Amino acid sequence: MTDLDRYAYSPITRRPPLSLPGNARIAVFVVPNVEYLEWLPPPNPQRAPYPGPLPNVAGFQPRDYGNRVALWRLFELFDDLGIRATASMNAAVFEHFPRIAEEMVRRDWDYQSHGLYNTRFAFGMDEPMERELIETVIDIVRRATGKTISGWLGPALTTTLRTPDLLAEAGVKYWADLFHDDEPTEVRVARGRLISLPYSFEVNSGVALGGQAQTAQAFGRLIMDQFDMLYEEGATAPKVMAICLHPFAVTAPSRIKYLRQALEYILGHSGVWQATAGEIADWYYANHFGRRLAGAATDAA
Repeated sequence: MTDLDRYAYSPITRRPPLSLPGNARIAVFVVPNVEYLEWLPPPNPQRAPYPGPLPNVAGFQPRDYGNRVALWRLFELFDDLGIRATASMNAAVFEHFPRIAEEMVRRDWDYQSHGLYNTRFAFGMDEPMERELIETVIDIVRRATGKTISGWLGPALTTTLRTPDLLAEAGVKYWADLFHDDEPTEVRVARGRLISLPYSFEVNSGVALGGQAQTAQAFGRLIMDQFDMLYEEGATAPKVMAICLHPFAVTAPSRIKYLRQALEYILGHSGVWQATAGEIADWYYANHFGRRLAGAATDAA
């Protein structure tokens, strides 16, 4: 399939409203990206792993801080607020640091694949290579946690034209790489079924605190502003919001208080369903998949 064959165009104002559990106005899932960057990743013919010299100490160091320090601070924050997270995992983290898996299992977290390493891209992979990547990740996460991944976010946001077909074939519930909607969207696949789940390139600490060099206070305000708009719209047409975090960035000692303030603000509202991504996907399949857009307008007219 080509890109235009994957899903129908559907203006958000022309759709029947979602029906969230408990008549909630918004579903919110929190996604810590738990990553591992290799110093000397294997070559990929389509793209250098990351620009700059190797070994990539500058890229490795913050992720190492995340896994050694910042993630543990995030565990404590989520415990305090009662948040069950969806970890976007470089699966190799579980092999390097089994203790991280133990702590996530103890908290009953959900798991979204972010590939094997964040330095091994899907670019240039043929079908057997990509299939092996998906199977390897599923196997590692299952052995480490007893759970199957609920979704997929490509390593370093990389994908191929066949990715959604292979995900559906493997039983993955959702694909997070599209960034194209504030509601779940059904994705056409060769066999099985798949949805895209709202993810964010804006409410994302890797972008806001990294490439955009915003302050932690500004990022906290951004989270709340995004919530305010979707919550307002959710009074008549409920929405889904992802809060995409990188522990090494958002739970540094100088930044964590702003993340706490934003999360407390959201959880202080009524009509908020704070769920895992897997739970949101299960709810959509059970209540809307294959039915919601039947008869709805699918063009701009």
